[in-house]
Amino acid sequence: MEDFLWWRDGIIYQIYPRSFADSNGDGLGDLPGITGKLDYLADLGVDALWLSPIYPSPDKDFGYDVSNYVDIDPRFGSLVDFDLLISEAHRRGIHIILDLVLNHTSDQHPWFLESRSSRDNPKADWYIWGPPSPLEEEGSKMMVGAPNNWQSIFGGPAWTYVPERDQYYYHMFLPEQPDVNWHKPEVRQAILDVVRFWLNRNADGFRLDVFNMYFKDELLRNNPLKPGLRAFDRQQHIYDCDHPEMIPLLRELRGILDAYPERYAVGETFISAVNKIIAYCGDDMLHAAFNFEFTWSKFDPAQYVKHILSWEELYAKHGIWPNYVLGNHDVPRMARRHARSEDDARIKVLMAMLLTLRGTPFLYYGEEIGMRDISLKQNEILDTPARRFWPAFKGRDGCRSPMQWDDSAYAGFTSKEPWLPVHPDYHARNVENQQANPDSMLNFTRKIIKLRREKPALHRGDFVLLTRQPKEALAYLRQTSEQSILVAMNFKDYPVSIPETSPGKWNMLFSTFRTSTPANAQNLDLAPYEVLILENEQRGELRPKYRR
Repeated sequence: MEDFLWWRDGIIYQIYPRSFADSNGDGLGDLPGITGKLDYLADLGVDALWLSPIYPSPDKDFGYDVSNYVDIDPRFGSLVDFDLLISEAHRRGIHIILDLVLNHTSDQHPWFLESRSSRDNPKADWYIWGPPSPLEEEGSKMMVGAPNNWQSIFGGPAWTYVPERDQYYYHMFLPEQPDVNWHKPEVRQAILDVVRFWLNRNADGFRLDVFNMYFKDELLRNNPLKPGLRAFDRQQHIYDCDHPEMIPLLRELRGILDAYPERYAVGETFISAVNKIIAYCGDDMLHAAFNFEFTWSKFDPAQYVKHILSWEELYAKHGIWPNYVLGNHDVPRMARRHARSEDDARIKVLMAMLLTLRGTPFLYYGEEIGMRDISLKQNEILDTPARRFWPAFKGRDGCRSPMQWDDSAYAGFTSKEPWLPVHPDYHARNVENQQANPDSMLNFTRKIIKLRREKPALHRGDFVLLTRQPKEALAYLRQTSEQSILVAMNFKDYPVSIPETSPGKWNMLFSTFRTSTPANAQNLDLAPYEVLILENEQRGELRPKYRR
């Protein structure tokens, strides 16, 4: 464990702060609530917490519209509470990653309020402004419109008119989220000072929200068109995304991070793709960038293998350490997508896969107990895009419901009605109940995490795929020069055999069901939805003769 590096070898746990733990009974989670649950998180075995935005915000997009980058929203606590959280987390060996939303601010941010006031104020060009464009002549009146054809991902044109300036400002998301002008040196300096501010308060790293959208075409040229369902999807995003100016900026950011010990940055790649990960990650750029293929996959081992091999190729050719995501605050929960009713068997398979692959796993809060999405009526929806586009888009509220701690009122999350409803299953599905049940999702997750930490092969070892074209089950080796571990999992609700896996004598480390090592590990018979982890008695790497 001497060379254990937290962001590479550990597990990062995402917390949606307003839904994790409420310490003051106002129905909203807060920083003291998270501090009060650090012993639970340390016992779970995670190495870092990624906190969704905790800055002051009007909450048009629930914190992703920031009105002050260098303070804590009073609803979540104070800078004193933040410092205490950092101190207590570090005392337990847990690191803190902050969500930085640097592509846009709130329209209530002082920068924007000044910028929109006139064309000649000191911050006049801190945001992206464009002139009205002539469209067509209607009778004797010339009609005007937005500066170009760029569209908002939340629907409609990405431009809003401001009479005070007789200009439009650009917003990739809501009109209340104007994009900053990263081409402006003063903006760049001000935002990098934000990074330094939180590093100096001992934050361990950052998740960069939609980082590859920072720079836009200064000539505001129209995006080319293509087939698609929505207006946003009917454009090739050439001029509003992925500009070459990102590369020197990321190098500058990495230089700032490297001036502090073991700091980390992971980027949320907008319209993620493998080629973007290659472009933006490296020794002098980001440590990591997300690829969300796992969140889009069906419960099919062949689909997962395709994505795993893609990551393995990135690592082999470019040295980019993989990372895996099965859920977050923007997608339906893992159980919503893959579980059958209240049965956790399928999501146990996925959890085992997430925690035993080569790479950094990101674990969304509540997945360790198999939380389900809540269902809301139209008049209960809070998510702004969903309120606009329901029922075509039912929003992200479902995966953001309060953490289920026990079977008391409001699942032990708060003492009054919470900001979102608690899932009705909380009486049975909660941390307290699952701690007492050895076969629960929570104890399953803890056991796999414990194995991952104890066995260097599971957090640092090579990856050798044994089922190259799997239809029913997935098997692979994780191995170092000192240790070989075989991980096998059945994706089917019936028994499955995996022939010719790997020779040698094996000892069982873990099984969902069985209590003793299988008699023949070279030809594995797996029970329905079984997860099986074996360790070879032979020291050193195995060279399997057969793969399929």
